[in-house]
Amino acid sequence: AKQLRLDPSIYEGLQKEKVSCGDVIYIEANSGSVKRVGRSDAYATEYDLEADEYVPMPKGDVHKKKEIIQDVTLHDLDIANAKPQGGQDIMSMMGNMMKSKKTEITEKLRSEINKVVNRYIDQGVAELIPGVLFVDEVHMLDIECFTYLNRALESTLAPIVIFATNRGVCTSINLHEGALTRMGEIGATTSLRYAVQLLTPARILAETQGRSDIVVDDVDEINALFNDAKRSAKALAESSEGYLQ
Repeated sequence: AKQLRLDPSIYEGLQKEKVSCGDVIYIEANSGSVKRVGRSDAYATEYDLEADEYVPMPKGDVHKKKEIIQDVTLHDLDIANAKPQGGQDIMSMMGNMMKSKKTEITEKLRSEINKVVNRYIDQGVAELIPGVLFVDEVHMLDIECFTYLNRALESTLAPIVIFATNRGVCTSINLHEGALTRMGEIGATTSLRYAVQLLTPARILAETQGRSDIVVDDVDEINALFNDAKRSAKALAESSEGYLQ
């Protein structure tokens, strides 16, 4: 047997995990977190019915390196380091995230966290997976909100931002009945988005010919100039050999 002197936090972790004789555990050296893996398979025949998970006894050196992949957001790291405790490694940050804190996240803190994340990315320790920020009812935002979002989008760690609104701008485009029917047919075979996007170039084509109304010929000519998603995919597949792989 070997006696070890443990930090109080590790002792608390052992108590929290309810570690007993015969359990297999691992201790994270940087953060001191304790994880109970299971019970040694040497005790598998101790009881007839047992709810514990039995694992083989670890072999080799006690001190081992283990790759752990954690999915965290930048906001999680900001919260975890609002009152930093421990080291600056990723596991210490993960340990800090589990502690409840109520404090202000300053711009300076965000900047420091971004530097740490960029350093981890350069070292190959971390990988950046851009998220998606979906902003609905975007017409409700004022100029200050758009200014802040525009500045945030300039960051290398910025997510993909999608703005959505149910408000529309009236363009007052006049269509003959036949042109309207033709637009409906195009929308049914392609998509409503594609059909709506044809309206503006069709209006410009009609104006160049001295007309204020869009006729069927205008719609057909514009439809021949542009490809919808299905036609684009088909054309790309047919000429795929001419593109770089």
